[in-house]
Amino acid sequence: MPLVEETSLLEDSSVTFPVVIIGNGPSGICLSYMLSGYRPYLSPEVVHPNAVLHSKLEEARHLSIVDQDLEYLSEGLEGRSSNPVAVLFDTLLHPDADCGHDHPSVLHWKLEEHQYIPHLVLGKGPPGGAWHNMEGSMLTISFGNWMELPGLKFKDWASSKRRNLNGDRVTPEEVARYYKHYVKVMGLQKNFRENTYITSVSRLYRDQDDSAGLEREISAQQLQTEKSKFIKRNWEVRGYQRVADGSHVPFCVFAENVALATGTLDSPARLDIEGEDFPFVFHSLPEFGAAVSKGKLRGRADPVLVVGAGLTAADAVLCACSSNIPVIHVFRRRVTDPGLIFKQLPKKLYPEYHKVYHLMCAQCCPADSGLFSDYTSFPEHRVLAFKPDMKCILQSVSGLKRMFRLSAAVVLIGSHPNLSFLKEQGCYLGRDSSQPISCKGNPMEVDAYTYECVKEAHLFALGPLVGDNFVRFLKGGALGATHCLAARQKEQQRLLVGGGGDGPA
Repeated sequence: MPLVEETSLLEDSSVTFPVVIIGNGPSGICLSYMLSGYRPYLSPEVVHPNAVLHSKLEEARHLSIVDQDLEYLSEGLEGRSSNPVAVLFDTLLHPDADCGHDHPSVLHWKLEEHQYIPHLVLGKGPPGGAWHNMEGSMLTISFGNWMELPGLKFKDWASSKRRNLNGDRVTPEEVARYYKHYVKVMGLQKNFRENTYITSVSRLYRDQDDSAGLEREISAQQLQTEKSKFIKRNWEVRGYQRVADGSHVPFCVFAENVALATGTLDSPARLDIEGEDFPFVFHSLPEFGAAVSKGKLRGRADPVLVVGAGLTAADAVLCACSSNIPVIHVFRRRVTDPGLIFKQLPKKLYPEYHKVYHLMCAQCCPADSGLFSDYTSFPEHRVLAFKPDMKCILQSVSGLKRMFRLSAAVVLIGSHPNLSFLKEQGCYLGRDSSQPISCKGNPMEVDAYTYECVKEAHLFALGPLVGDNFVRFLKGGALGATHCLAARQKEQQRLLVGGGGDGPA
């Protein structure tokens, strides 16, 4: 759907959206769903297994969860997210899920059209975001029902596609199709624009002495020297949309609020060592998987080097082993490190990952011997360099160096979001402003109950940007942001009806 169907979006600078959402993955989709007027209420026939929480919910049964005190409801809850609203929303949607229970949600949803907040969702591809780019054959870490969004059960969607899930895990391809269908069946398409690429998101300022009230961009130097003179106004979002013939159509839209829902998969993390840009070194699982599936590595005697100790690195190990390609697996942690993700996964539910973990423990390479024929792990090692003759140099924690010839290497040590459209690449929004934003190491600092950035008013951040990497928990960001935006909209309407104020500053 072209972004510029209405020329006013480009030509009329008075067109301002209350909210622009950057990113159309599950975080952006869920926020669009709630901004469209869908509201969660406590179901009359269901009792939450947490008696204290259920008692709190009963106190304001007539109100939607969006309109309740989220801090009060979240108090005392524990879960696998550091964000309290994420834990709250997850326990309402999937009560006691971490205990292995499959209790029904205690919420039911109503569409209240008068609650609609106009918004625009901008994404690079179809709704579903990065899920459309993931390796289609691998299973997701989560169950299908944990990947679902409010109002449409994953099992119901799967059964309509004649696939019987029986509660098991699903492929990213199925998840991507579900998200795309969700936007359509929930009537959210009018808010979504595909093939859009953001180049700049900046705040406009108004001179207090400017009687015409004109908004303009102010240089950083001028803002610093005359800070008290200017009032922050709306956001200006610039970018381009790629159309059918491949050309780029520039656009500029204005927003009172911007929600960042980009995820963190844009830029693979790098080792920053010598030779990392050689063509035999990959930095993504799809690239590596494509090389394997095309037979480029088949029949070679030299092993593949896999760097990393997460689930994506484990997927690469499985991919290589299934094609009878020998593997050298290098990671910095000890195999007994309690922080390894494998230790958090039940063996019965995730047998393939525990197979990799068993290899990591059982087939470590002693300093005085050669490689195993199929797989060899190098715990507490790092890669020092890649050489033009397809060799790599490894170094142990004790300083011992070893060299191996490779057929390929794949570096899978995490990723960073591409926030080049923000000033300072968005670093100033993180908990540590001197470091790039990352899901685990340096998430954006937001208010715990509204998801508004602490260092930038009217800018919200959701999902992996605030440390919630699982779909189960990123839905809490949509609840927190909607709670805040809906309250502000009501306050604006009250001021307008009462004759006070002049709208948002």
